[in-house]
Parts: sequence; structure tokens; C-alpha cells
Amino acid sequence: QVQLVESGGGLVQAGGSLRVSCAASEGTFGNYVMAWFRQAPGKERRFVAAINWIGGSTYYADSVKGRFTISRDNAKNTVYLQMNSLKPEDTAVYYCAGGRTSFYKISTTYNDWGQGTQVTVSS
Repeated sequence: QVQLVESGGGLVQAGGSLRVSCAASEGTFGNYVMAWFRQAPGKERRFVAAINWIGGSTYYADSVKGRFTISRDNAKNTVYLQMNSLKPEDTAVYYCAGGRTSFYKISTTYNDWGQGTQVTVSS
């Protein structure tokens, strides 16, 4: 099982930017996808963005398209989520996930999860 560790969450004002990182404990191969999900208090965990580790294809939720960018650094086994033009509704715990899945928007298809990092956007 791959260990995932998130970092970089915090408090930011609306309109600001923040970058969160997810470091994997080992290199990944094959059809391994890394993704970000988020969960606000009292709400279900929702897909944010995903990236295919080998090909680099990216996928985004409609709510973050044009504002968030997911990227990877293969040498560091790290995935990043750059969040710009943040809104109060982006406030949530952000979780990094990894797995060999073709259903990248479905959280239950991921085997590996980080502990989560809090992102709070003030109005």
C-alpha cells in the first residue's frame, strides 16, 4: 500500500491562492491515478481533480475548472493542487487519493488515502 501525506493547507482570503501537496511513499507504475477529493462539514466527499501518473492526463470537477490545476513531479513522487481564485465554498478538508482506477471521480475506487489537510477560505 502506498502511503500518502498531504501538506500545504491553511487559511486564505477569498480570491487568494493556495497550493497543497501530496507526497507518495514510493514510485507508482501502470495505470495509477492520483486525485484530490474534498469534504466540507456535513457533506459527502467530492471529487476535485485527478491526474494519470504515467500519461499526465488531467480531469477536473466543473466547480474548479479554470481555477485549480493538478500537476505531478515524478522525480519527487509528489502531486500538487494549485488553487487560485478561491471562494468560501472551497472550504473543506482536502484528501489525496491514489489507485489503479478508470473511474477517477469515484472515491471508493481508490485504495490509498492521505490523512487530509484543512483549507479554509474566509469571505
